[in-house]
Amino acid sequence: MIQMKWRVILVSALLAVLLISCGQAPQPQAPDVRKEAKVDTIFGHVMTDNYYWLRDKENPEVIAYLDAENAYTDSVMEPVKNLREKLFEEMKGRIKEDDSSVPALHNVYYYYSRQEEGKQYPIYCRKKGSVTAPEEILLDVNQLAEGKDYMYVGSYTVSTDNRILAYTSDESGAERYTIKFKNLETGEMFPEEISNGATSMEWANDSRTLFYLTRDETWRTNKLYRHVLGTSPETDILVFEEPDERYWCGIGKTKDDKFLTLGIGSKITTEYRILEADNPTGKFRMFSPRVVGTEYEIAHHTGEFYIWTNADKAVNFKLMKAAEGKTDRKYWQEVIPASDSVMIDAMDIFANYLALFIRKHGQTMIEIRNLQNHETHFMEFEEPIYTVEPGTNLEYNTDILRFDYTSLLTPQSVFDYNMNERTKELKKEKEVLGGYDRTKYIQERIFATASDGSKIPISLCYPKNLKKDGQNFCYLYGYGAYGINYDPYFSTNRVSLLERGFIFAIAHVRGSGVMGRNWYEDGKFLNKKNSFTDFIASAGCLIEQGYTSSDRLAISGGSAGGLLVGAAMNMRPDLFEVVLAGVPFVDVINTMRDESIPLTVIEYDEWGNPHDSVYFEYMLSYSPYDNVAAMDYPNVLITAGLNDPRVQYWEPAKWTAKLRDLKTDNNHLLLYTNMGAGHGGASGRYEALKELALEYAFMFNVFGIKK
Repeated sequence: MIQMKWRVILVSALLAVLLISCGQAPQPQAPDVRKEAKVDTIFGHVMTDNYYWLRDKENPEVIAYLDAENAYTDSVMEPVKNLREKLFEEMKGRIKEDDSSVPALHNVYYYYSRQEEGKQYPIYCRKKGSVTAPEEILLDVNQLAEGKDYMYVGSYTVSTDNRILAYTSDESGAERYTIKFKNLETGEMFPEEISNGATSMEWANDSRTLFYLTRDETWRTNKLYRHVLGTSPETDILVFEEPDERYWCGIGKTKDDKFLTLGIGSKITTEYRILEADNPTGKFRMFSPRVVGTEYEIAHHTGEFYIWTNADKAVNFKLMKAAEGKTDRKYWQEVIPASDSVMIDAMDIFANYLALFIRKHGQTMIEIRNLQNHETHFMEFEEPIYTVEPGTNLEYNTDILRFDYTSLLTPQSVFDYNMNERTKELKKEKEVLGGYDRTKYIQERIFATASDGSKIPISLCYPKNLKKDGQNFCYLYGYGAYGINYDPYFSTNRVSLLERGFIFAIAHVRGSGVMGRNWYEDGKFLNKKNSFTDFIASAGCLIEQGYTSSDRLAISGGSAGGLLVGAAMNMRPDLFEVVLAGVPFVDVINTMRDESIPLTVIEYDEWGNPHDSVYFEYMLSYSPYDNVAAMDYPNVLITAGLNDPRVQYWEPAKWTAKLRDLKTDNNHLLLYTNMGAGHGGASGRYEALKELALEYAFMFNVFGIKK
């Protein structure tokens, strides 16, 4: 009987395509995907889950359901098939397909990546001594991807003597990597391969010993191994294992190549252990033991370590230093005190200078400190809103700082800044083909007022001739978690919106760190709903100030941003016309209560532990899946990845099924699952554009935009 049901659904989807082609599009029919419900009683709440069965990826009925939803999506989108193709071609047409990154110097070689016209994946290369020297191809990912639906190179590292390449590859999107080795002198591959690796790995200075991490059953990087080139991975030595399931590990090396650094961290706590890079068989020793709630990062410089930390209630972080032999926290000495108004986001160290990437009043800035005479200065930028971030700075003995610059209107640009002469040089601005003219648009930052009076920054750009009459289409993006900042940035794909008169906006809600660390703290744990109400306030502000109207407003968010738009949609379904939810984290209670799911326990430091009744009640009050109700909803497109280890495919699948069952409107509700990818969607650059074209075409179709 079950098999017959799925045959009916699949046939119905195919029939829809035929009817549409004849001009007789059927009304959407919500499939009944209920089976025997899973019922739990949790803290007095009877929790009934009618779609729990969708969690079984090995069940053919589950795959049939996802295939049927994909077929249904194709059928509904058939009338705008040409528009999807047009969007794909115009977005592809803005890309300089034959392009390369700016070479970065490290240990005599200039490293860069390039892409060739018509090819999906990058080619990693280097040149010895000069950017005009003959090219040496390290890795052509297009060759690795031949015959595969998915290919992703997570990381690569070259041995200290420049002879051996170690790289990680993933062929499913599940983020369990295989580590492989290539002899760069002969081009031959070494026979050994290490499975179940992560992207974090580092060479010792002997160029024979590689330290690498593996994942446990919950995807946590918890074991550090030592591999000697030319030996069987089965004989690799376990160097360290982190038993606490809240913590994960990472391996690195100080920029001056003096120390290997083993980082151990949770969402709110870090600890480092160090080992001389010349002594790979030695034992990692404690830098400073973990203190719950204290984070720190380290950088080595001429017998001292600089330490970026929030220790001692330095909410916006401060800078400390300690001698090599006295690294325990009690020996740390203050270099830059903490500030209430300025947050230190990151640091980068060189032989003579320290570069600090800071954030003041929501704006990113760079401060340069001379480590010899202790003079400081700030770099200046002209645009009213912009983003600066650390670039690829691999060399220690240089006075050149590379940084990346962008804004809503300025394409990604790479600059080299001479910290001694205080001059900057534009090395490359990403070329936008097809006639993009930034002077046709303006960008600005406005502020919405949240329910508690907080001022929420909104970065937006739009055509200069736009009238604030409420008749403009608007695409509002949000994320708001983990302290991650979606600062103003440029996208060639966004030009497809601007050219059609759209406003593009980013709501910098609490849960991000845009306005400092307190901004993040005010949007997590028992303050999480601030993220949602901030987003709603941002949408309301755009409407009230005449930028748009609710029937012309689309909202978008992915992963934790999918939670954001899902919660906002439940709270104010009348405020939005279109919702684009990518790999959305929406089944909060079921996921966070299941410690067998990858990364769940680690997430307790972000969302709280639902085994505690206080956190359970709070999560239950906003979980999008648990708060679906019988009411009208906007038009919704939901996307998922079958192999996603971060947000399991069943979260968007179950959410879609429940929305289909309860919603009272006739608006579109579509689910698209990439059956061969993970959290990031398609791995190839062209396939990724096709997925974005689907989202844009869905939105345009709802808004009645035909071309």
